[in-house]
Amino acid sequence: MASTETKDQSTAAAKGEDTTDATRTPAAGDIAGLEAGLDALESRVVDRQPWLRTVVSKAFPPLVAIVIVLGLWQLAYHFELKPHYLLPSPVDVGRSLQQKWLEGTLLSFVWTSVSRGALGFVASVAIGTVLGLIVAQVKAVRAAIGPILSGLQSLPSVAWVPAAIIWFGLSDATIYAVVLLGAVPSIANGLVAGVDQISPLYLRAGRTIGATGLAGVRHVLLPAALPGYIAGLKQGWAFSWRSLMAAELIVNAPDLGTGLGQLLEQGRELQDMSWVLAAILLILIVGIGIELLIFAPVERRVLRSRGLLVKS
Repeated sequence: MASTETKDQSTAAAKGEDTTDATRTPAAGDIAGLEAGLDALESRVVDRQPWLRTVVSKAFPPLVAIVIVLGLWQLAYHFELKPHYLLPSPVDVGRSLQQKWLEGTLLSFVWTSVSRGALGFVASVAIGTVLGLIVAQVKAVRAAIGPILSGLQSLPSVAWVPAAIIWFGLSDATIYAVVLLGAVPSIANGLVAGVDQISPLYLRAGRTIGATGLAGVRHVLLPAALPGYIAGLKQGWAFSWRSLMAAELIVNAPDLGTGLGQLLEQGRELQDMSWVLAAILLILIVGIGIELLIFAPVERRVLRSRGLLVKS
């Protein structure tokens, strides 16, 4: 048998054929190319478009939805589904916003709430991140307070307002306490979920190269848990903004300044529905704006860095 194979190889050599092709192992470049091809097949590719077309494609659907909502609102006003003093027209709400703008108070209302929300959210991120890391890494702590965090996340933020008023009185501390209690559980739970989804291989590789303790958290744990962490941050902002509005609706004092929630409460006290709907519209615009300007770009960048969103 061996003599037959030797003869075949000799014959192939005589004909000028390469006898090593069948037994040659793939080169490193071939393996890298194969892995890149597989990654490309699993990635969503986003073609680069002219900026004008991108703006139109992203702005046109929301504009159509807004026009439809305004049209239905105007029809409801026209056919008096509710009396006009209960359901003002879009034009009446626009006039109310214009009045606040001309008075020079509109931006101050928005800035008061946005600054409170931003400060409360930053504090919530600091506390929620540390708490989430402890819960994710220490089994005894997870068993003790993990269910409590989930329960706090489902608790309506407005439920904390009476307790915060008793603790801190009618002050900014009450508002920030409600924001923290509403946002911290969501951020912590998001980070815990992100850590739970990390492959054990990454953690072992980090320990192998000496990334332990704070270095392991910074260079291995947090980067690997980033998608879940960002989802928790987005949810935490939503909870903090809702908590802030709930607190501003109830905690109303001259020394605190006037935010959007307090503006909404003033409209209710005056029975001015145009004022009330204008405040609701401003709250909605700020919430959507923060999502589109801050969290959406960060999320896209993380997806690109993970190969889940690729520019062609």
